[in-house]
Amino acid sequence: MPPRGAPAVRTARVRGLPWPARYPRMVSATSPSPSDNAEGRRVALLTLGCARNEVDSEELAARLHADGWQVTTDGEGADVVVVNTCGFVEKAKQDSIQTLLAAAGTGAKVVAAGCMAERYGRELADSLPEAQAVLSFDDYPDIAARLNAVVAGEQITAHTPRDRRELLPLTPVQRQSATVSLPGHGTVTRTAVDTDEHTPAHLRQVLRRRLDTGPVASLKLASGCDRRCAFCAIPAFRGAFVSRTPDELLAEAEWLAKTGVRELVLVSENSTSYGKDLGDPRALEKLLPQLAAVSGIVRVRVSYLQPAETRPGLVEAIAGTPGVAPYFDLSFQHSSEPVLRRMRRFGSTDRFLELLASARALAPEAGARSNFIVGFPGETRADIDELTRFLTEARLDAIGMFDYSDEDGTEAAGLPGKVSAATIKRRYDRLSALADELCSQRAEDRLGSTVEVLVDAIVDGVVEGRAAHQAPEVDGSTTLVAPAEGGVDLAALRPGDLVRATVTGTEGVDLLAVPDEMISAAPGAAR
Repeated sequence: MPPRGAPAVRTARVRGLPWPARYPRMVSATSPSPSDNAEGRRVALLTLGCARNEVDSEELAARLHADGWQVTTDGEGADVVVVNTCGFVEKAKQDSIQTLLAAAGTGAKVVAAGCMAERYGRELADSLPEAQAVLSFDDYPDIAARLNAVVAGEQITAHTPRDRRELLPLTPVQRQSATVSLPGHGTVTRTAVDTDEHTPAHLRQVLRRRLDTGPVASLKLASGCDRRCAFCAIPAFRGAFVSRTPDELLAEAEWLAKTGVRELVLVSENSTSYGKDLGDPRALEKLLPQLAAVSGIVRVRVSYLQPAETRPGLVEAIAGTPGVAPYFDLSFQHSSEPVLRRMRRFGSTDRFLELLASARALAPEAGARSNFIVGFPGETRADIDELTRFLTEARLDAIGMFDYSDEDGTEAAGLPGKVSAATIKRRYDRLSALADELCSQRAEDRLGSTVEVLVDAIVDGVVEGRAAHQAPEVDGSTTLVAPAEGGVDLAALRPGDLVRATVTGTEGVDLLAVPDEMISAAPGAAR
């Protein structure tokens, strides 16, 4: 069924996905006449979904810029609009369709890339004539040639989707030598004139072009996932797990720092698996202090941790390494053991509470967030009671609540014991309200505490930033307010500054704090 409040749908479908009939168009503009070569052509990259997609878009931006394309994130006046789609759940797919249709209204040629395009391929192309091309991840290395062909009016045949896990060896340690397109694994390879296959990664040019100028950037640890969660289709279209090497990551971190980045957010489908294909399951623990030591970087944040794989050594590294945020983004999904077993996951309320307690024993003010699925097949009232117990005792700073829906190609779609839509909605509404209340209480617990705030933006004199327990965009923010006397002059602050502040108020999950002292000023900012 379409998301609540969605407009009417047309009959075309992609494996059960309803398609919006009418969505607001982007600002219409007359597309400039394309030239005979890429030089001077304008491409807009629009990114949907997660931070991993943002990294992929910046790799595409680098490839296109190198071929002479003008790269922007504004669809107005573009020759081509590339939509880096999300294909995770139904609502994300709806948003992708909306954006593709809106892009078509600008008069530009429209190209679908990203997860939804990879997942549906030819079926998406047949159902969406507004898009001139639907690209696979395999097209990314030749993205400039593909867009040149689109502008020239050539027909690009969309791919037939396949399980990308089958493209890589079953044994993780054999995957590093495989030649498979892995979006976001961005260093220039031996095809460049100044490098060959023997050039170490830290001496290669970083294959990335930033699409914004903020002080925070994501750094992709790995691609793919080897887990088989019953509700998740991501491994089938993202592929098996492949780590990037430490020297690649350090080289990119140094490059990002030189562009003004102050906080690195480490992303992947499963960060706790990092290094298993490199022969070192403790690779992330070793990498964190190296990343934190990169000149200009003041905070490193790890995201996408699997509770069952979060080892004591990793907890210690996150909680105790200077420059690493004591922040635990743990993918619990539920806490009732029977539901977790049906999800093909591991854990329980008590085990998860023990994991959180071990982190807080090392860093009492550590932040923690998670996502949960309500209404998974077979879920009972007792399971909801157990989840309620966990949420009440866990003291999480941020909670994402999702109502279950069948996803094609997943094991869960064929499971018996489906929970009715009305029951799912009732449980979702109740637990969402509880989550909001609990997270607000957790924010109030921080009143009077000292936090380190990275300034993200200053708009109309309002200084907005984030404390260590607040990840970008998903966990709330901290507004810095003027001190009664002394302290830091708000007017002197700039994006990228790191200040120590005292929490004086809350607004839901958001904090108000008075800056007490400058910890690290953003380089190059006039004072």
